[in-house]
Amino acid sequence: MKMSRRSLLWSAAVLPVAAGCAAGPDRVRLTLATGLAGGPYETFGRRLADELQRNVSGLTVPVLNTSASVQNLRLIGSRDADLALALGDCAADGFAGTSPFTSPVPVAALARLYLNYTLLVAANGPYLQVADLAGRRVALGAENSGTAVLGERILTAAGLAEPAATRYLGTDGAIDALARREIDAFFFSGGVPIDVFTALSRYAPIRLLPLNGLAAGLRRDYGPTYTDVVIPAGIYGQRTEVPTIGVPSYLVAHRDLPEDPAFRVTRAIFAARDRLPGPETPGAYLDERFAIGTGTVPLHPGAQRYYRSVYG
Repeated sequence: MKMSRRSLLWSAAVLPVAAGCAAGPDRVRLTLATGLAGGPYETFGRRLADELQRNVSGLTVPVLNTSASVQNLRLIGSRDADLALALGDCAADGFAGTSPFTSPVPVAALARLYLNYTLLVAANGPYLQVADLAGRRVALGAENSGTAVLGERILTAAGLAEPAATRYLGTDGAIDALARREIDAFFFSGGVPIDVFTALSRYAPIRLLPLNGLAAGLRRDYGPTYTDVVIPAGIYGQRTEVPTIGVPSYLVAHRDLPEDPAFRVTRAIFAARDRLPGPETPGAYLDERFAIGTGTVPLHPGAQRYYRSVYG
């Protein structure tokens, strides 16, 4: 297979590390695209970068703040990022080159990290189900985020009697807009519990709208990454479980990242799993048995090498 110029540079830089020696002046630099400042992807990504730099000899991991999944995958495609966090549905869309992407992204997966829970947070009022948001003001998430893509798909799948008036807002902006009654609901995706919503639920009346019955339609229309899950009772002050939609998060890389650094990064993730900020709810958080489950997104050969070393 013909290697690109950047692949050759990657390989040359990695040779001292592969030999178990100090990298000297030619340190390996892998840029990691994460998410909005203060959000779950940025929090996880910065801790991950610290662990990788601490545990992989000669590796430097600068972190990019982004809008998250869609932008991250585009950065992988343009080679402005080497590693990225992305929701599984967006990663599958990127690999296939389907909307919101216009052409296939040269992406491969290193690991399925954990399961994200989709929260549809509404002001305390006449909103009991998604259908009640017909004609209402709904924030989808940050533009070019996976949450925004999923939010649009959920509203379409719900078949609202009147389209919602949608806009793009990141989490902080959406919380402020909900508190000021400028919107009626917003979407969020992350591990559960999420500190900001735990705090919000203590001083502002909010309601989590159930998303039951929608995952099957999403799977039919967009692929198999959507799962029926429940938010446990009491997490945000609610008395009962709230059915919702789960979507896994992946750590992905450009497919031309050489095998050795991909192997070492994958190995370091699992060595550091107890020090990485993971969700408390079930979802196979950083478990090698489930980490290979990246759907239609192929595993990078370096990641395959790591999993073979674990399971033979």
